[in-house]
Amino acid sequence: MSPITLKIRRKAGCDDVPLPQYMSDHAAGMDICAACDGDVVIAPGDVKLVPAGFYMAVPVGFEAQVRPRSGLALKHGITLPNSPGTIDSDYRGEVCVILGNVGRDEFVVRRSMRIAQMVIAAVHQADIAVVETLDETARGEGGFGHTGV
Repeated sequence: MSPITLKIRRKAGCDDVPLPQYMSDHAAGMDICAACDGDVVIAPGDVKLVPAGFYMAVPVGFEAQVRPRSGLALKHGITLPNSPGTIDSDYRGEVCVILGNVGRDEFVVRRSMRIAQMVIAAVHQADIAVVETLDETARGEGGFGHTGV
């Protein structure tokens, strides 16, 4: 598979904040850093919107999925309540990350801290066909734990 080009423009005043980058040769996601002007304190149970300091143009036919970083989730209970967040190919506003604290302690987000990861994924838009019946499957309507806990 050939690489795609992700066009990124820095927000004014954010030259010190690292742009998204892959942290290992085979990483699926690029780390996103915080571009907050001051510390952002997230109390247990709180949700905050944290700017990332850049704008981007995702190619048509792709989306950017914003996901939690596993280390922050495990060690501090920091997650993304809308995970994965989707950034569509026609969005041109500043990239921001919705962070939630499901941990027991306050968490402080500092400028340039790696707060999330972003995966670029192919998408397909579907045509909708209204029908009277659907094909039968062995599973049928089973869901929400029907195969056991």
